[in-house]
Amino acid sequence: MLNIDRFITGLDNALRTLLTPAQTLRPVPGTELPEAELTDVEKSETAALMRINHVGEICAQALYQGQALTARDAEVQHTLMQAAREETEHLAWTERRIAELGGRKSLLNPLWYGGSFAIGAIAGMLGDKWNLGFLAETEHQVEVHLGGHLQRLPHNDGKSRAIVAQMQVDEAGHATMAMSHGGAELPAPVKLVMKLGSKMMTRTAYWV
Repeated sequence: MLNIDRFITGLDNALRTLLTPAQTLRPVPGTELPEAELTDVEKSETAALMRINHVGEICAQALYQGQALTARDAEVQHTLMQAAREETEHLAWTERRIAELGGRKSLLNPLWYGGSFAIGAIAGMLGDKWNLGFLAETEHQVEVHLGGHLQRLPHNDGKSRAIVAQMQVDEAGHATMAMSHGGAELPAPVKLVMKLGSKMMTRTAYWV
């Protein structure tokens, strides 16, 4: 049976993620850089890309909370919660950049959170090595996804590029950490399903 305290903590984290502004201990990357002169089209495109990244961080929070809730080993729980704390900073960075660009967050954030939390909880039930392997593969795919965004962002938008570049570094670190703690390589079909799910999410979040 799940510990009721962990369940309540998870519910509290969900409400904080969805309803309150995220906080960051590290300075927002690119804060010292001047605001780029972007065309309306460039600004709209950049805001949409940052909205996708914000949704990705909503999903990451939910995944890690779900995984930590069902993880068996205390050290694995700690690893997942540490990653979630760092992802909270990414949430704050993207949220702030969206506001600076005059954009908006996804209207479907509660749906993204709920679905990702369920997936994370299921991953945790499969055992810690698969739990960590799922975390590692998730972060690897996010790292590749962020690389694609760096190619699409305007070259003169140093603020957005600095945020995405630092996020990419952090995600790679989370993947390495997960594998070093005993994560297992996921089967190719599982990786494919994850990629397809990610594509559906990013395409929807671009517009909604």
